[in-house]
Amino acid sequence: MSDLLSYKKDEQCDDHCCAGCASKAKIVLNKSPNKCECDEEHDHDHHSHGHSHSHEHGHSHEHAHGGELDKNTLLRIGVGILIYIATFFVALENVKLALYVSAYIIIGYPVMIQAVKNIAKGEIFDENFLMMIATLGAFGIKEYPEAVAVMLFYQIGEFFQDYAVSKSKKSIEQLMDIRPDYANLKLGEELIKTNPEKIAIGDIVVIKPGERVPLDAEIVFGASSLDTSALTGESVPRDVGVGDEILSGCINVNGLLEAKVSKTYSESTVSKILELVQNASNKKSKSERFITKFARYYTPSVVFIAAVLAFGVPLATGAEFADWISRALIFLVISCPCALVISVPLSFFGGIGGASRSGVLVKGGNYLEMLADTEAVVFDKTGTLTKGVFEVSDILVAKDAAISEAQLLELAAYAESYSNHPIANSIIKAYGKPIENARISVVEEIAGHGIKAIIDSKQLYVGNLKLMDMLKLKVQNTEGTAVHVALDGSYLGSIELLDKVKEDAINIVSELKTVGVSKVVMLTGDSKSVAQRISEKLSIKEVYSELLPGDKVDKIEQIFSSMSKKGRLAFVGDGINDAPVLARADIGIAMGGLGSDAAIEAADVVIMTDEPSKIVDAIKISKKTIRIAKQNIVFALTVKLIVLTLGALGMANMWAAVFADVGVSLLAVINSMRAMKHK
Repeated sequence: MSDLLSYKKDEQCDDHCCAGCASKAKIVLNKSPNKCECDEEHDHDHHSHGHSHSHEHGHSHEHAHGGELDKNTLLRIGVGILIYIATFFVALENVKLALYVSAYIIIGYPVMIQAVKNIAKGEIFDENFLMMIATLGAFGIKEYPEAVAVMLFYQIGEFFQDYAVSKSKKSIEQLMDIRPDYANLKLGEELIKTNPEKIAIGDIVVIKPGERVPLDAEIVFGASSLDTSALTGESVPRDVGVGDEILSGCINVNGLLEAKVSKTYSESTVSKILELVQNASNKKSKSERFITKFARYYTPSVVFIAAVLAFGVPLATGAEFADWISRALIFLVISCPCALVISVPLSFFGGIGGASRSGVLVKGGNYLEMLADTEAVVFDKTGTLTKGVFEVSDILVAKDAAISEAQLLELAAYAESYSNHPIANSIIKAYGKPIENARISVVEEIAGHGIKAIIDSKQLYVGNLKLMDMLKLKVQNTEGTAVHVALDGSYLGSIELLDKVKEDAINIVSELKTVGVSKVVMLTGDSKSVAQRISEKLSIKEVYSELLPGDKVDKIEQIFSSMSKKGRLAFVGDGINDAPVLARADIGIAMGGLGSDAAIEAADVVIMTDEPSKIVDAIKISKKTIRIAKQNIVFALTVKLIVLTLGALGMANMWAAVFADVGVSLLAVINSMRAMKHK
């Protein structure tokens, strides 16, 4: 992962903004440090997935202080401090001046070098330029101790600021450290350790205890427990055995597994997660776009104001140039917008990281921001609020049938024994006894109707109402999904099946209300009676049933018309059948969509654990992230405005200027890191 997570170092993405700050602020997953993915100033249609604005600039910007907290930086600052202290014990003015100059050069030369490089490239208005002009100006008005001290404390502040950013970077790196380093490819009886990218579909890989699953695969030998926390946020290991699908990025806890690869590395779960996080950094929220615009106009403006203070006021009033130049220099130091340029994007990246840790993949800061304004949540039923797994709920024997419930279930199970349909599997599971194949002589599927079979030399029909109508048999009234059974031309009864409600969904309505969602709606293609039964269990009052995919889009439009202008609509579906609705909603949320290409493509948010309650977590994280970003904006602007005013009036010295720049930046970055933590 060390080559994956890097600072975006091409400051051309943010012309005229504080380039040094911007280079640290843009944290993205990217193999190529020279590849810069810019955001246009206008707001793109947020559903243009995969649309990027990439430009190759062919060079990279190294921050004056570097991203690495190395010993050389500490040594340089330490030597500078010792020389600065020595000035207090020297009486000769020339020696003292030489010590001041030496200390200044040792401490500040990286800033000056970077400022000159940026000026040569036409990028003047950055923190290096501001700091160099302010401190050289202090030398010019013979404020030597202040000049050295300002550069010294600026560098110390930058060191700790870089440390805070580095900590956040490492935390994200650890969070996303799910890339498998190798795969054990089985060739005959030999194991070859190889790059996962070279493994083909159908190859057999061996996953030893403690190793990470390298690619999505199906277990063909062995049983074990998998630690899925890196993907789903769940701490409880998942038991797996032969026939189970396993996802890349999980850790094999105890048993030896052999698995047949089902997806290439580029299509595997781990690759898609890393791609999602990379793309998430490129989709800016409104707050981030505001800060980028703000910095572009703000920095040149304060440089102009500083020039007016330094030369305009003395020329107009006849005041002392030295006094007003000093005020202008202090004003310049205060003005650098580092706190805003760094902390706001870092807040959103931290929020995306915190959501990932909770099992929620958010595709960008813009979607994270919209989640905070969610007013309506619209759920698909099957596979979202329900498990999508049918269970036998009732066995209804016809009044005139001389048969027991157990016998009716047995006949249905035998007829369905050759089918892989979920309903067939549910009936066989409910029967729970071995199928004696010798009793079955003929099985014929009647497309769209059911099954015809010869069992114990008797003709058996098992299927839906259409099949019974075809046989001209009168059936009893049933609710929901039912399988009807007829033997030798006589109707025997029906087996009712229900899609089981997820335990996690039981309290979803009340939980969503706690985070400000005022409208919860359920859409389904199922019958009215089934929809009503499920909605009553979940306390969902607004339900629309018997809908085709196109009908769902129409219903979404109706719901939009009843919402407030600021409110956002989130649609939650399985990401396959509901792709049109996922795309139409403000926020498309795919449930349990990790293995689904359609889910990742169509949705803005992917819930990796298949739990509806994670939507509540995502909204909470969104609100917390927005709150932190706003705190940073208000705090930084308030402090800067106060100290800028004091500086212009001559009531703030260089020490106050350093706090307004470095101190505020450091506090804002530390506050931003809180977005990564979610209970």
